[in-house]
Amino acid sequence: MTEPKVPLPVGGITWARVCRECGQCHEGQDSHLYEYQDEVDDELVCHICLQPLLQPMDTPCGHTYCFQCLSNFLHDHDFCPVDRQRLQLQHCRTSSLLVRNLLDKLTVLCPFRSECQQSMQRCELQPHLHNRCPAFRRLREEAEKKKRPSWNELKGSKSDGDLADTKSTPITRTTQPAGPSEPGLVNPAYEEGEDDTPLRSSLVAEATVVELIREDPEEGLGLRIVGGKDTPLGNIVIQEIVRDSLAARDGKLAPGDHILEVNDVSLASVPHSRAISVLRLSGSRLRLTAMQEKGFKPRPEHLAQPSASPPTQPANPNQNPGTVIQVTLVKRDRSEPLGIKLIRKSEEPGVFILDLLPGGLAAKDGKLRNNDKVLGINGHDLRHGTPESAATIIQASEMRVNFVVMRCPDPTEEGGEGQSRGARRVPEPQYFRRRSTFMKEPPGGFSSQEKTVTLKKEPRHSLGITIAGGRDGRSRLPVYITSVQPVGCLHRDGTIKTGDILLSINGIDLTQLTYNEAVTVLKTQAAQSTVTLRVIQTFSDEEEQDGESSSREDMDTQEGTKEDDINWVPLWTRWLGLPSYMHWCRDIMLMKTNCESWGFSIVGGYEESRGQQPFFIKTIVPGTPAHFDGRLNCGDEIVAVNGLTTVGMNNSSLIPMLKLQKNKVTLTVVSWPGSLV
Repeated sequence: MTEPKVPLPVGGITWARVCRECGQCHEGQDSHLYEYQDEVDDELVCHICLQPLLQPMDTPCGHTYCFQCLSNFLHDHDFCPVDRQRLQLQHCRTSSLLVRNLLDKLTVLCPFRSECQQSMQRCELQPHLHNRCPAFRRLREEAEKKKRPSWNELKGSKSDGDLADTKSTPITRTTQPAGPSEPGLVNPAYEEGEDDTPLRSSLVAEATVVELIREDPEEGLGLRIVGGKDTPLGNIVIQEIVRDSLAARDGKLAPGDHILEVNDVSLASVPHSRAISVLRLSGSRLRLTAMQEKGFKPRPEHLAQPSASPPTQPANPNQNPGTVIQVTLVKRDRSEPLGIKLIRKSEEPGVFILDLLPGGLAAKDGKLRNNDKVLGINGHDLRHGTPESAATIIQASEMRVNFVVMRCPDPTEEGGEGQSRGARRVPEPQYFRRRSTFMKEPPGGFSSQEKTVTLKKEPRHSLGITIAGGRDGRSRLPVYITSVQPVGCLHRDGTIKTGDILLSINGIDLTQLTYNEAVTVLKTQAAQSTVTLRVIQTFSDEEEQDGESSSREDMDTQEGTKEDDINWVPLWTRWLGLPSYMHWCRDIMLMKTNCESWGFSIVGGYEESRGQQPFFIKTIVPGTPAHFDGRLNCGDEIVAVNGLTTVGMNNSSLIPMLKLQKNKVTLTVVSWPGSLV
């Protein structure tokens, strides 16, 4: 490697000269400059500038360059700089997510070393500059003070402990240096103390290769996924592992994993529908490469509190859904049984303790109880596991077996009416229609259209549609059309399509009905000689660009047998186009201690390329309050924080709001089921 570029000195830097992303001074068309703390592996270095890659691009001949370096080189040449094979920029593609994540995790120093001695991951530098760096804040405030009217000068200057005024913060994208198409990333999973000393170091993530082998090539994987390059999430993320599915039996994948490749086909920059097609490819063997968050890497001064341990729960009798407890059982020898019977429940995924055998090790220890939900054993995530997989982990363990369990409060302790602990169920979440103060536009690239159809028909003739959904289901979905039969009058009309959301029939509102109520109303009104249907059709710009109809069957996914025996459900992206008044929200309260992070990262807010975007949960970090609570999902939209709407907020407004919540926070979210593959 050549000697690195020397950054310009801090002294004399003005706001007009400083780069808003890297904090250094360089020409607008030049690459960003970073001060790396450690020596960087040669494999992550650009062959042109000989610096760590920025926005890496892969050539068809197998070389990798910075996007800006390659673009400038190909402006004057038509060949690869290394092997001189003919090359055009449009034939290159963005490097895999694995490479970009490795680059994002490189440790860099704050460029304002005279006033700020912080080090951090490269992807965290821009948020650090805009939210925590005193020198960067001072430059910005000095520049803004010159622009303010004279009466504004009467206002006192900000103290070092205050966050920058959100009104004066320039509207920028908090992007990772992974490429121009990556959406902004807010990371409340990383927090700092009052003295700006990081309480936890960087997140630890690993790329894992998982091979799924199926006897029936048409068997589904049992994954619900969200994301795609056409959505605010960007990456393909696992939202849920379906119980008793192929993926659940294998046990290596978990909610929150980012799927990078499938059988050597990259999913790093593909739309949601394309990812569905790749994942549903028939075959007996699927090889998936996934990026898995492993939690926080503890700093030396915090080694007494390992990152994988559960958060210390504040004493609160109203805490919902329960208290997280860590229990360690020590065996006298490796073969000693623990004396625990494990079961699964029909109404809830995961593994539960059915009974502790008298005289057994667990019974003598006395800390585990019947009906405890097993969240993890020896660091293995069992929130969606099985008793068989839990038993395998226990049998393979050495002398110490570490349990992380969630315990719901005893109803008799809460003044309940004698309901047994073993029969207790977590209360149903309370849903409510999205309030007018929470209204927002759909994400960029998604929209909807209302349609009205009036038909004259014989009373005996059927409408010829089947439906699913209803506000009594797990996700409180609206009633939607699952099929339009070729023998019905609606098929002949051709206006109503599979996937349309039913609003009303003959003026009767269907948007708040359960499934059975909707079926009854439809049957009654279909007997009339005139039927008027109002529906909403959702679609995305990506579908239109590809010339695809939003009702095409290969754009949809199928689900296993449900309670209403309807198999067809729309893709996750279909729900994103629904207008706000069709949303049903729920409140989720998270609790933590002051020294913990909430444990989730967010994409959304204002983005230069897309305008105002809703905030979505992209990652949930293992070993954090959000992880152990279990109710937040990747792909959930955050509507409000402590009742204050997020509509119109940018990233620099939401981060301080979340940081100010020291012990508890209430998130209002809208959750749509991920696409099943």
